[in-house]
Amino acid sequence: MTVKELPQEIRPDSSFRKKVEALSGEKVSACFQCEKCTNGCPVSFAMDIVPHKLMRSVHLGLREQVLASDTIWVCASCETCTTRCPNSIDIAHVMDTLRQISRKEATPSQKNIPIFHDAFLASMKRFGRVHEASMAVTYALKSGGLKGVMDQAGTGMSMFKKGKVKVLPAKLGGNKQVKDIFRAAERKG
Repeated sequence: MTVKELPQEIRPDSSFRKKVEALSGEKVSACFQCEKCTNGCPVSFAMDIVPHKLMRSVHLGLREQVLASDTIWVCASCETCTTRCPNSIDIAHVMDTLRQISRKEATPSQKNIPIFHDAFLASMKRFGRVHEASMAVTYALKSGGLKGVMDQAGTGMSMFKKGKVKVLPAKLGGNKQVKDIFRAAERKG
């Protein structure tokens, strides 16, 4: 969404902001639009609503626009925005909270984004880290079926031959701790 597409008359609705603040534990209303989050964001060029404007949209209660935006899915969660925020708002955590709300209550901006998100998290949960080969196969199957896997097979084989993708995941010493984190998050959520 571009600035031109935002509604001309905005009637603030605090219920969405309060929900996001309660779920994230972050005070979105403390944002005073300094733009440091946007200026430091390495992926803002690919966002339809840049971070400081997204925070303002949450503050104003523009639920539909926020949850349907590409921005919440494009966010790399690198936490540059969080580091730069003078009010110590964990913006990356707010973005994660918005993704969770979007998954439960809204139609994502692109149908394959949540599929990728799920494939990524499933790989993390299973192996304790991302295993690219299994994640790619899971994503291709869920987003394009057997045809999706076949379409990606050439790229996967090329990457395997160059040593970029391993068939078997590397052993990780902290796999049990990662699984414990997922279990704790599932109990909480």
